[in-house]
Amino acid sequence: MNGLKLNLGCGEKRFPGYINVDKYGSPDIKHDLESFPWPWETNSVSEIVLIHVLEHLGKDVEIYFGIFKEMYRICNHGAKIKIIVPHFRHEFFYDDPTHVRVVTPLGLQLFSQRLNKLWVEQGAANSPLGLYLDINFELKQTVIKPSEDWFRIHPDKNVDVRLLQQESNIYNNLIEQYDMSLEVIKNSNEEAGGKV
Repeated sequence: MNGLKLNLGCGEKRFPGYINVDKYGSPDIKHDLESFPWPWETNSVSEIVLIHVLEHLGKDVEIYFGIFKEMYRICNHGAKIKIIVPHFRHEFFYDDPTHVRVVTPLGLQLFSQRLNKLWVEQGAANSPLGLYLDINFELKQTVIKPSEDWFRIHPDKNVDVRLLQQESNIYNNLIEQYDMSLEVIKNSNEEAGGKV
């Protein structure tokens, strides 16, 4: 798939082959990701990585929505978005005062129009944000990274993910981070540039 590859909020982690973007330091492009519009053409991007970035953005919900609307605008159909964030019940999240937004797999699924339509049919209370914002992302994969505390309690290297998730609902510091992959879903009209 042709298109630009963006490393958004790169900090000092610059990736070769990517346009490295940050508000601070000396990135390839200096840009505040909470300022819209972003400086890329519609349907010009095939890959975005946000590694320990999204939790720092969008304290105001409209700004958070704006970030997803801009990602949707600049990405082409099938574009991949990699998001790594600290788990909201881990000290890596709550000890950093610049962490302003909890990002979870379910929170990202709210941007799936496929799931939105299913939830509406079922009368579920989930907010159909994909339909409301006219954007569409599918969560393709979620990898849960257990913390060192988890391995102290459960020294077996084979992680029982179900047990990890159950215990993380009771105890803090068991899941260190989520590594999630989204795919951008656009119809042919949007891909042809019919949507700005």
